[in-house]
Amino acid sequence: MQRRTFLKLIGSAGLGAALPAATAKAAGNKAFTGYPDAMGVLFDATKCIGCRKCEAACNEVNELPKPEKPFDDLSVMNAKRRTDAKTYTVVNKFVPVDGRPPVFAKTQCNHCQEPACASACFVKAFTKTPEGAVVYDASVCVGCRYCMVACPFSVPAYEYDEPLTPRVMKCTMCHPRILEGKLPGCVEICPKQALLFGKRSDLIKTAWERIGNEPGRYLPHVYGEKEMGGTNWLYISGAPFQQIGMREDLGNTPAPELTSGALAAVPVVVGLWPVLLTGIYAVSKRKDRVAKEEREAAVAEAVTAAKEKAAAKLADELKKAEAAGKRLADAEARKAVEAYKQELEEKAKAAAAAADESGDESADEKKE
Repeated sequence: MQRRTFLKLIGSAGLGAALPAATAKAAGNKAFTGYPDAMGVLFDATKCIGCRKCEAACNEVNELPKPEKPFDDLSVMNAKRRTDAKTYTVVNKFVPVDGRPPVFAKTQCNHCQEPACASACFVKAFTKTPEGAVVYDASVCVGCRYCMVACPFSVPAYEYDEPLTPRVMKCTMCHPRILEGKLPGCVEICPKQALLFGKRSDLIKTAWERIGNEPGRYLPHVYGEKEMGGTNWLYISGAPFQQIGMREDLGNTPAPELTSGALAAVPVVVGLWPVLLTGIYAVSKRKDRVAKEEREAAVAEAVTAAKEKAAAKLADELKKAEAAGKRLADAEARKAVEAYKQELEEKAKAAAAAADESGDESADEKKE
């Protein structure tokens, strides 16, 4: 269903009463333990060197805008960063207080087994796929941003700088690439194999094997195995997870169980929300129309002013050219008159000289 279709179909308050309790059920009170063959990623914080190549690969694969500073500029890790609408993953540096070497931790959507974003979304814009990724459908999203409030990891980000078609943006675990049999971009490029892609069940076994084989290297905890009902992005670390920016107060209860009481009111919300959305939509469309008319009027005014300025400038240039031509013509005329006068003077002088010469000859003849 398209966003516009959604607004048309449930754009009246009366429809709220007609929606059955199944609407709340769709939002998610039912327990779900995950797809058995779902894939995931294991991040080993002891192997990450903070090179940011995963960030660069994510940016390229998802065709995101380039950041202000290049990916080889590691100074950005001097301050803690978070994901946003144009950055699906970030690597942060954490310096232990006991003088040990820095620890690097990668942050992105954790792709929960029972996603809080999906349970909070009453139009099913978020979906948990059998492959393990939590994906988003912008065409049905109504922009309520409940997903942002619900996410315990504060991952979904809203495109506030997109006034017409804003979306909620986050890591997709490179779901299209997984369907093609490819690795997620960040996993494929990691030079130290700090990221391992595979079946979630196999990754958990691998994580515990690493912990068992090197107990002094790792803490005895696979983060994401049980947190919030489990996630498809798993972590192992030698430093406490709280010290590398991860929450350890979430517990193991899946998000839908925590929100079941609130979600029971979803039919009412869905009945009332479209009324507000329809009003906002109408106001927004009117603002867009007025803005468009104002832009067109401004453009027309600018074009008219430009034409008038160009015409005035052309008339001024023609007047200058005409004056210059007249001055040139006057100069040429004066030059011709002067030349004619000079010619007459020369002729007069020649005649006078001839007369003088003739007079001298007559005088000589008389003497003789």
